[in-house]
Amino acid sequence: MKGGWVELFERFRKIVLPILTLLLLLKITFSSYDTTTYSLLQNLESSLNGSVPLDQPGITRSTNYSEKAGIKQQECNIFVGKWVPYPKGPYYTNETNCVIDDRQNCMKFGRPDRDFLHWRWKPHDCELPLFHAIQFLELVRGKTLAFVGDSLARNQMQSLVCLLASATIPVDVSETNDTRFRRWFYKDYNFTIIALWSPELIKSYESDPTGDPYYSLKNLYLDKADDVWASQVDKADIVIISGGQWFFRPFLYYENDQLIGCHKCNEKNVTKHSHYLGYRMAFRTAFKTLLSLKKLKGRLVMLRPFSPAHFENGEWNNGGNCNRTRPFENQEMKLDGYTREMYSTQLEEFRAAEREGRKRGVKFMLLDTTEVMVMRPDGHPNHYGHWPHEKKLPDCVHWCMPGPVDTWNELLLATLKMEAYGFIQR
Repeated sequence: MKGGWVELFERFRKIVLPILTLLLLLKITFSSYDTTTYSLLQNLESSLNGSVPLDQPGITRSTNYSEKAGIKQQECNIFVGKWVPYPKGPYYTNETNCVIDDRQNCMKFGRPDRDFLHWRWKPHDCELPLFHAIQFLELVRGKTLAFVGDSLARNQMQSLVCLLASATIPVDVSETNDTRFRRWFYKDYNFTIIALWSPELIKSYESDPTGDPYYSLKNLYLDKADDVWASQVDKADIVIISGGQWFFRPFLYYENDQLIGCHKCNEKNVTKHSHYLGYRMAFRTAFKTLLSLKKLKGRLVMLRPFSPAHFENGEWNNGGNCNRTRPFENQEMKLDGYTREMYSTQLEEFRAAEREGRKRGVKFMLLDTTEVMVMRPDGHPNHYGHWPHEKKLPDCVHWCMPGPVDTWNELLLATLKMEAYGFIQR
């Protein structure tokens, strides 16, 4: 009998005891995961909400966890998707405590439809997070953000100020009364927004100051940055640069202070060029200027590429309008024609600057809104940037506020979060 108990104990020791030990270890492991790992992931999610730096501009993650935590993540291009119905409507109204240019204040001037306010951009493989004002302000705490470009850059700047109004109201610290040049200071976050109006980005002046502002010749110096922004941009930690619509007018092109050609001119013995030459050189010179600044390391340069117009039934000055009241479906509109060419020209110069930036410590990122906005013919002021009795041209270039332009800043926040691991520590 004694031998039987000994034999049974030996079997228990060799077979059952290891199994029980393994089960105990597994319990300890999962218990540790439940309390420690889950807490870690939760903290990562709440603080970064999906921001993981990537090599490809415009790519973000569709999950909220860090690769360092060992969680497999799916890549998602936030700039490829479609517009989907969104019944909740906009973040703010035209009565919010912020500045909306009359020309984009569609509600003030009686736009009758409201459907254009009830769409959101939906990337194909993930969700675009809603704009969170405090999260944005925390990301840019202690920084200066400069919008450099034409009135569409100002359109985005004013949208951002209205979006941030849900958290705090800035102080106007502008150095001039010219509303094209604004400075907003967010005291609680030591954050400053600067708007620097420079429609061609490079040096220019009217050849005939008394001529028509749309049709008279203008001198454009392809290799000289406009000092209006170049003299101030060194103060900015983040620079968002853009431009487009002003390059279609007649120009005399200069390089090294010598006339090298023109666009839409009747000058004899002058080489004729398309507007793409001026456009390409404007961005090439602008990017070179940004790369030549002192204290390059840690600066973030963003290109917000060409914003499409949607004139139908004629051109902007001969009966064209934008009367549509809903977005295009993906299959209804493609990026083609001059819009695609303008976009491609910018991207070629952006990629070259991005490569050079890697060598010099400047981060370049693409705020790729062009294809997003091609599908929004309904989002322009059209006839509602002024009172109906005022005989003014319809506006199918700028964007209503509130409206689809607010998506630019949703995408801006998502892009900044991509850069958050490195950016917030600079």
